[in-house]
Amino acid sequence: MHRRESDGGTVKPVTIAIDAMSGDRGAAIVAAASLQAVRENEALSIVLVGIRSELEALLREGHARISIVEAADVVRMNERPSHALRHKKNSSMAIALSLVRDDEAQGCVSAGNTGALMAFGRSIIRMYPGIERPAIAKLIPSLRGRCHVLDLGANVDSTAENLYQYALMGSLMASAICQQAEPRVALLNVGEEEIKGNEQVRLASHMLAQCDTINYIGYVEGSDLFRDVADVVVCDGFVGNIALKTGEGVAGLLIELMEQAFTRNLYGRLVGLLARPIIGRLLQLMDPSRHNGASLLGLQGVVIKSHGNANERAMLSAIRQAVREVELEVPRRINERLDDLML
Repeated sequence: MHRRESDGGTVKPVTIAIDAMSGDRGAAIVAAASLQAVRENEALSIVLVGIRSELEALLREGHARISIVEAADVVRMNERPSHALRHKKNSSMAIALSLVRDDEAQGCVSAGNTGALMAFGRSIIRMYPGIERPAIAKLIPSLRGRCHVLDLGANVDSTAENLYQYALMGSLMASAICQQAEPRVALLNVGEEEIKGNEQVRLASHMLAQCDTINYIGYVEGSDLFRDVADVVVCDGFVGNIALKTGEGVAGLLIELMEQAFTRNLYGRLVGLLARPIIGRLLQLMDPSRHNGASLLGLQGVVIKSHGNANERAMLSAIRQAVREVELEVPRRINERLDDLML
C-alpha cells in the first residue's frame, strides 16, 4: 500500500477536489479513478464535485475517504470562458476550485474546458504577485529523463514578458519536482541561430540571457523536446499545444503499429513474446495516458488539467500528479522565490 510520511513519521493527509462532471467521458471515469487512487494511497482523501445522485450511483461500493459536494451546473467544452465565468459560478469546476481557495482541499483536478478553468482559476484562486497569466506546464518523457514544457494551451498569444515569466516558473517547478539545482531552460524556436524566431521570442531570449539566476541555454527546435537537450522548454500556448498533440499522436501511432506487428501472425507473436519486457517498457514510456496531468502554473494553489478525453488510467495519473505537487508544496516554493527572480 502506498504511504506518504512527514518528517515525524506519521502519514500526512492530502485532500484533492475533483471536478467530476466536465470531462468528455463523464463522471464514471472520474469515480473509477478516484476509487483506485484512494486504494493505493491511504493518506489521500477525495472530494468529488458534481451531481450527487449520479455520483452516489457510481460509488455504490462506497469509500470512507471519498465524499461528494453537490454542484448544480457543468461547464461545457464548447462554452466561452467569459460566459462560464458570468453564469456558471455553481458549476462543478468553480466549486472544486473554491474548495482549494477555502482550504477544504489542497489541490484540484479537472478534465474540463481549458479556457474556463484558467478564467475561474484566476478569479477564485488568484495569481502569484507579478505573474500576468497562468501557463499549462507538463512533464514529458525524454531520451534520458523528463522535460517540463510550457505553455501548452492556456494562452495562444504571449508577449516576451509572458515567456520570461513562464521560464521563471518552469525553472522553479523543475527544481521543486525533479530536485534539479540548475535546470537547463530553453526557448522553443524555428532554429537555434540567434536571428531566428519572431520578435517576442528574440526579446524573451535577450531578457533570459540577462537573468543570472536562470540557467538559460538558448533556443531549441521541436525535435529537441524528447532528446534531453533541456529540462525546461518555453513557448506560447498555440505552438505548445500543437507540439504536444503532435507528439501524442505520433506516440499513439507507434503503439498501434507495434501492437499490429506483434499480433499479425505467428512469427510476430513469437518475436513479441521474446521481446515482451523491452516492449512493455517502451509502451509505458510512450503511452500518453501514463503521463496525463498538466499543471496550471501561476495560480496560488495546485490545479491540474487533465486531458478532456482521459480514460481511467489517465485520470488516475492526473490525480497522482496533484497529490505529488501538494506534497512537494510546489505553489509555496515557487511563490517564495519569484520575488528574487522577477525583473
